[in-house]
Amino acid sequence: MTCKIREQKRRKGIMQKKTSLVRDIIVVGFALFSMFFGAGNVIFPPFLGLESGSQWASGFAAYFIADIGLAMLAMFALLRVGSSEAVVSRVGQIPAAVLMSAIILCVGPMVAIPRTSATTYEMAIVPNLSGVSPVVFSILFFALILALCIRESAVVDIVGKILTPLLLLGLFAIIVKGVITPLGEPSALPQIANVAVTGIKAGYQTMDALAALPFGIIVLQSVTAKGYDSGRKQFRVVGGSAVLAGILLLAVYMGLAYLGATVSAQYTNDIGRAQLIMVIIEALMGKVGMVLFGVVVGLACVTTAVALTSSAAAYFTELCRGKVSYKVFVIAICVFSAVVSNLGLDRIVAVAAPVLDVIYPPTLVLIFISLLAPHLPDRISRGAAIGALLTSVLCTLTANGVAIPLVENLPLYDLGLSWLIPAAVFGLAASLLRSHARKAEKVFSKPNEEL
Repeated sequence: MTCKIREQKRRKGIMQKKTSLVRDIIVVGFALFSMFFGAGNVIFPPFLGLESGSQWASGFAAYFIADIGLAMLAMFALLRVGSSEAVVSRVGQIPAAVLMSAIILCVGPMVAIPRTSATTYEMAIVPNLSGVSPVVFSILFFALILALCIRESAVVDIVGKILTPLLLLGLFAIIVKGVITPLGEPSALPQIANVAVTGIKAGYQTMDALAALPFGIIVLQSVTAKGYDSGRKQFRVVGGSAVLAGILLLAVYMGLAYLGATVSAQYTNDIGRAQLIMVIIEALMGKVGMVLFGVVVGLACVTTAVALTSSAAAYFTELCRGKVSYKVFVIAICVFSAVVSNLGLDRIVAVAAPVLDVIYPPTLVLIFISLLAPHLPDRISRGAAIGALLTSVLCTLTANGVAIPLVENLPLYDLGLSWLIPAAVFGLAASLLRSHARKAEKVFSKPNEEL
């Protein structure tokens, strides 16, 4: 009888653990969805659908692979090596700190966090409420972000349990309405020459793979706080969460791309991206839809701001070895972002955009290596990253008006992937140079033979 009771307790414990695991995967997966979705990504799929017309599914598939596909690879890469910092550490301690800091600053307080406030104001407040000062709104917005981020361990739970379900309900209400009563038939011919190439470029330019690294910081912290302290346990939770987030993003992005395709016969790609989504929403659901979309945009912006603020504060707290507390960094980021959202955001974006263009390729190289070849010698990783960095610098200079011969003729330049071959060449060169150096050392280290 006693053995039977023990067996029942054991089975009950196993079931509770499985239930807890599933619940945690759902919560973290919802949080990851919100983090990646962001406010800016709302406008890209509909515009791609508009440009692609009847070929919208092909364009969307290319976009999804280049956007969320790369972001998911980044998440699994940091899981494989243990942390976001471990992904970039292959280039050396100081270069890694510089690279990671640049990533955190550019996808955080320099651009993305202030943009969440500005976007919420322009797309949620202005169309629905008149007379609201942008300064007052930014203060209220970042006061909310401060309140949500001040408790570090609670960020993922707040986003995953409360904000994301509301966000998903609003999004699916809009998408289902557009599928049931489409605004029109997709145009037979696309408005662009190559749908797949356009989709790849659009997805690549979102640079969500960069955002995966700071997001990984708070996700791993949250998972560890829940008791998943071993690598295998963390992989199960975060890996499952990443898959769930990818599925949700697939459904939402595909729906938004279809909505854009339904008006491809009515509008050209001269229309602004933000204007397009507003036109679609108003045509589908009228004033009620505009209010609902305003709530969706607001939630998307809040979830993104919460994730980025928390991850940036956590990173810089660790970087300074706790000499400045997490709460101090949260306050500083919120105050700075509030100021930037009202003063010179366009100028900040103009400065940060080239920096992002430069650091994205070497970061992708390090992500691929961490995922596919984590035991590759650091010298090869460093060589490949240098090759990607040099190419990205040249391409960025060219894109900003500095004429550099032959840059535009590099393979895959039109896709923004011209760094791939130089990265491979530099990595191979680093390996060969090291090999030759070792052979030379062996030759010269041999004792001279007496004649």
